[in-house]
Amino acid sequence: MADPVEVPAPQRTRLTLPVAFVLGGLSAFGPLSIDMYLPALPRLGADFGAPASAAQLTVSACLVGLGLGQLVAGPTSDALGRRRPLLYGVVLYAIASVAAGAAPSLGLLIAMRFLQGLAGAAGIAIARAVVRDLFEGREVARIFSLLMLVTGVAPIAAPVLGAQVLRFGSWRWVFLLLGVIGLLLAASVAAWLPESLPPALRRSGGPREAARVFRALTGSRPFMGYALTLAFTFTMLFAYISGSPFVFQTQFGISAQAFSFVFAANAAAIITGTQVSARLTRSVSPHRLLIAGCCLACAGAALLLVAAVADLGLAAFLVPQAIVVGSLGVIMPNATALALLPHPREAGTASAQLGALQFAVGAVVAPLTGLRLGSPAVAMAVVIAAAAVAGFLAFATLAGLRPTAPAPEAS
Repeated sequence: MADPVEVPAPQRTRLTLPVAFVLGGLSAFGPLSIDMYLPALPRLGADFGAPASAAQLTVSACLVGLGLGQLVAGPTSDALGRRRPLLYGVVLYAIASVAAGAAPSLGLLIAMRFLQGLAGAAGIAIARAVVRDLFEGREVARIFSLLMLVTGVAPIAAPVLGAQVLRFGSWRWVFLLLGVIGLLLAASVAAWLPESLPPALRRSGGPREAARVFRALTGSRPFMGYALTLAFTFTMLFAYISGSPFVFQTQFGISAQAFSFVFAANAAAIITGTQVSARLTRSVSPHRLLIAGCCLACAGAALLLVAAVADLGLAAFLVPQAIVVGSLGVIMPNATALALLPHPREAGTASAQLGALQFAVGAVVAPLTGLRLGSPAVAMAVVIAAAAVAGFLAFATLAGLRPTAPAPEAS
């Protein structure tokens, strides 16, 4: 009898609904783990009698785990197959989430948050690799666009969901809900996601081989161009999420309910971007779509900066903000596809490097929205504009504005 963990994937020509559900849920581990928990930070600090800076360590620990975990999970999945490390990671995520909810001290909570991020990273890195295993060419970009329905909306919707949970219970309930989500995803992986990397295509060599592949990918100008474009794009989303409460509620004085409507409008913008991208991939190359997305982001960011500096008011700020967020739905799936397409045999390692770089750059740059640059709106607009320009420059100088032949694998 075949090992149930090693059930192979059939030849697949379309994305089935169950597989889309699983891959979308796994890809959303990052925003679910970070953003759903943000509204609970003040209560958590009060419960433990800890200052805000100490409570923030629970966020930092999870971010570090999400970044480092991908560097482990990706190469492991290239060597052992996708399913086994994915199942172990998702089950461990559920256990760590429940343990975090039951933590009796802040120190133990920080440790569990690190473990939660480390385990959840397997879902993020391996989900991208599975898409690369199952699909080829422009179809990879189209599938990533469809998955962005979840991964793009999750960072915006997660804080709203977390706030609703807090209406009925303590911050511990957020972690219990994350544990339930983890168990449901583990069951879904076991039931619906077959092994997508056959033994003949797996890599051997252990950590030394993984380090060699990481070095080869770092030395690839096209890969790093797409990776840095993704990282700076992710920074724009980070900056929006971390800075928007201060901009819209503190500076513009809108109510919490109105703020939720702003989040919903930006969720609609990113959905629109992903769906336009998915439809266009059949007739327009991912490279051209990426150019269009980067130009749209830079234009929206410039208008946003003008609206903030000139203090043109709420309406003048909301429109370019929606343009920026909508552009992410075009940039992220196409940049991901272009980065992974030339590397089918090391898709897990390449996916890991993409994800780790996103979290590293986002974690460093996004907090700059808290700088005093005249107003919260100006601070957020400056960070978003700088990230948009940096992403476009990374793409143009490293990957190139003209399509090039695919880079060879790091074999």
